Amino acid sequence: MTAAIEIKGLTKSFRVYQKPEGLLASVAGLFRRRYRHVEAVRGINLTVTPGEFVAFLGPNGAGKTTTLKLLSGVLTPTSGEARVLGHVPWRRENRYRRRFALVMGQKNQLWWDLPAAESFRLHQHIYSLPRTEFERTRDDLAEMLSVTHLLQQPVRELSLGERMKMELIAALLHSPEVLFLDEPTIGLDVVAQHNIRAFLRDYQQRRGVTIVLTSHYMIDVAALCHRVVMMGRGRIVYDGSLDGIVERFGGHKVISLHVNGAWSPELLSGLGELLSFEPPRARLRVARGDVPAVLQRILAAGQVLDLSVEDPPLEEIVAAWFAAERSDDGPSRRGEEV
Repeated sequence: MTAAIEIKGLTKSFRVYQKPEGLLASVAGLFRRRYRHVEAVRGINLTVTPGEFVAFLGPNGAGKTTTLKLLSGVLTPTSGEARVLGHVPWRRENRYRRRFALVMGQKNQLWWDLPAAESFRLHQHIYSLPRTEFERTRDDLAEMLSVTHLLQQPVRELSLGERMKMELIAALLHSPEVLFLDEPTIGLDVVAQHNIRAFLRDYQQRRGVTIVLTSHYMIDVAALCHRVVMMGRGRIVYDGSLDGIVERFGGHKVISLHVNGAWSPELLSGLGELLSFEPPRARLRVARGDVPAVLQRILAAGQVLDLSVEDPPLEEIVAAWFAAERSDDGPSRRGEEV
């Protein structure tokens, strides 16, 4: 099967001007400027098959958005290769532009003071969509997102969740084969997030479109994606299933036990990190390799009424990895002055 997206050794570096503080330093900067070299994407390789729904995870500055911009042709790489539907994105061919869409949760492509319907008409002409086809697609998407009654309302009067629904309609009017989503649920309330996720899941299943999603909300990833690509400091550090993240990055287990009321926190000391102790229940965080020995000691120390061993929540594992990435963010990621 031909890959929908194929990336080989893709890199992107930026030369960022470091503007000094103060008037004298700013004047001096006119004659001798300092720059910082930032490697945003560092030689990544990736293949996505048609119809996949793939999530990109990583802390801020990991290279996720830069990768989407490279794949959509917004940026030109420093080196490496990439093809999306057989096209080289940064050549910006019209044929390619008609086959993909990019939605950024923090960017607005609709005219602020006009109804969304007017912006949709503009998209119809940009993509040369036949009127009948355009109206059928627009009406189907509006019905799926429950915003038919809002099409004639100025965009500035819509809520954030309603605006994001309109952004999705605008992106999907030309029926793209590949959809890039950069934080589509950022800033939305719980209900709006749920509605957007439900729409994306339903639309992807109906149309078989290839979707690449970046999000900081683990509930988005867990609800939509079977495959996760984790990025750190511009590199891919993991590519696999959600369950595999727990095995790869979850170095601990959580032991929950219902103990004899006579037990005290001191009896549990040395077994692991005591997360909670509300007699007769306790929770311990224990290194994976130590779990068998700890269980043996717990069972030998006193009466246990109930006991369970679980992986920590996925959100906790990913958050811990994000924190570790930030604390270990050395000069190679931040860049060097030149």
